Amino acid sequence: MPKRAQKAPARLVPIQLPLFAEAASLVRIRPERREWRFYRLEVWPDLFGRALLVRHWGRIGTQGRRRLDPHPDPGAAINALAHLLRAKRRRGYQDRTA
Repeated sequence: MPKRAQKAPARLVPIQLPLFAEAASLVRIRPERREWRFYRLEVWPDLFGRALLVRHWGRIGTQGRRRLDPHPDPGAAINALAHLLRAKRRRGYQDRTA
C-alpha cells in the first residue's frame, strides 16, 4: 500500500483584539430612590471618515434619549468614551452584566 501524504497542520490565523472599548453599557439601580437607569456608549464610523460617539440614556424599560457627538477620528471618540465612562462610574453606574 502506498504511503499517504501527510497534511500540514492547520495554521491559526491571529485575531487582533481592540485595545480600547468601542462600546459600553452601564446601569444604576437604586430601588430605595425609585431609580432604574441605563447609559450606553458606542463609537460609530461616519460617512466622511470621522467618528460619532453615540450616547443613549434613560430609565430602564423606556426608549430613552440619544445624542450623537461628532469627533475628527475614532481615537478621539474612544478617548471621549473612556472619559465619560470614568465620570459615570464615579456617579454610581456599574457595568451591565447580562
